[in-house]
Amino acid sequence: MIDYSTLMSRRVQEVKPSGIRKFFDIAEQMDDVISLGVGDPDFKTPWLIRHKGIETLERGMTRYSANAGLISLREEITRYMKRKYRLNYEAKDEVVVTVGGSEAIDLCIRVFVEPGDEVLIVEPSFVAYSPIVTVTGGTPVPIPTKAENAFRLTADELREKITPKTKLLVLPFPNNPTGGVMRREHLEEIAEVLRDTNIIVLSDEIYAELTYGGEPHVSIAEIDGMRERTVVINGFSKSFSMTGWRLGYACGPREIIKQMTKLHQFAIMCAPTTSQYAAIEALKNCDDSVREMRDDYNARRRLVIDGFTSIGLPCFEPEGAFYIFPSIQSTGLTSDEFCERLLYSKKVAVVPGNAFGESGEGFIRVSYSYSKKHLLEAIERIGEFMEELAKEREACLK
Repeated sequence: MIDYSTLMSRRVQEVKPSGIRKFFDIAEQMDDVISLGVGDPDFKTPWLIRHKGIETLERGMTRYSANAGLISLREEITRYMKRKYRLNYEAKDEVVVTVGGSEAIDLCIRVFVEPGDEVLIVEPSFVAYSPIVTVTGGTPVPIPTKAENAFRLTADELREKITPKTKLLVLPFPNNPTGGVMRREHLEEIAEVLRDTNIIVLSDEIYAELTYGGEPHVSIAEIDGMRERTVVINGFSKSFSMTGWRLGYACGPREIIKQMTKLHQFAIMCAPTTSQYAAIEALKNCDDSVREMRDDYNARRRLVIDGFTSIGLPCFEPEGAFYIFPSIQSTGLTSDEFCERLLYSKKVAVVPGNAFGESGEGFIRVSYSYSKKHLLEAIERIGEFMEELAKEREACLK
């Protein structure tokens, strides 16, 4: 019998499966489970976008595009980036269209990271960054953020982690799982630390359009001196409710995008053509739809913050994305214990905070990309769970 473990890549085998999947694998085998775990918008893709996709299929527009993506889409992306975030890119060679934002992240990390390089990863954060770094032979270096700082990266925290081996900083804001954001003044402090280094920034801005409050999203690439050292990752999954269309993009200096496009060419060829035509429509004509979805998310945000606070699970107020990150430390349970007991006793699935890095221990991630009815039922069940835990603690004290 073949011992596959001796043949397969050691680095790949050492990557742990996503901590998110464990609980959803269990939940899939259960009836009447309410999930607050997946970051998948419950809105249908706006009709204008769907209609454009259908139209291009009916017209047989199904051939490969250029490796970097349809030039018409890349041109629209550059107009969008200038209109929304005051960033100027050349469609010809400073934009690559990818299969979701995840592929863009993978390409950027692989283009820069070699064995021995260190990659600074702001945590808690999206589960994919660290495994990709590990597979390249690099060393992930987490920078834990704190609830008392609204889960923002501070200049002192960044400065403390930089070494001569540091190659890349992963800056994921608005943040999954915390909902934290970096405002202009915070980004300027980070930029000041980086200006005299050779460190490149991977700025994952997939939730940029889901920023709440009076201040719009600001990209670090807009800060003086940062465009030349920043790769901006964005896409269509979250803001346009196009998760299944699998379309993202990266913008950055032409020398970097050239190498990312080369890897993309060999691994993927091009992103789905139908999705690309639909995305042009999204960028051109769907600002109102995005605004409506954001307003609805904002209402849900208030609902879940108030609901979780009322049942004894406080959380700082998230200013972006569609997640809250409540502390469960008062229960005395670990994040895994809390999520497992909640799933089995009340059939509610949430994600343990440590799935997003060790600094997430003592928290859970809750997505509010679900209907208000769904959210209210889940909060009621979690409230019952909290009452049962309180009775258990009282019994132990007697």
